[in-house]
Amino acid sequence: MVRVLIRAAIFLGSAAVGLAVAALVVPEMSIGWQSFVVAVVIFAVLQSVLAPFITKVAMKNASAVVGAAGLISTVVALLVTAAFVDGFAISGGVGPWVFASVVVWLVTMVAALLLP
Repeated sequence: MVRVLIRAAIFLGSAAVGLAVAALVVPEMSIGWQSFVVAVVIFAVLQSVLAPFITKVAMKNASAVVGAAGLISTVVALLVTAAFVDGFAISGGVGPWVFASVVVWLVTMVAALLLP
């Protein structure tokens, strides 16, 4: 039980760092301070569910996509989070969405590795 709580805390922490860095680096991404906690929780839950699911589907149907499963789940989690959280938005077309997705994906990956 303790291990699960520690993993959840690390996952929430890495999601928080990823979204915060992306909000600072991607000018078209905005997130209000009141919305930040809600966005982090929704994003982290979606990522924890989507990443294994997309990986499993990719392994069965398109093994070449397995390496991109984390990035794909990040895009989907960002889309859903933006749709359901007021105060969280990425505007300006496809370019900012791709940039924000890559930044969040990279930062959450590194943060998850570095957080104890």
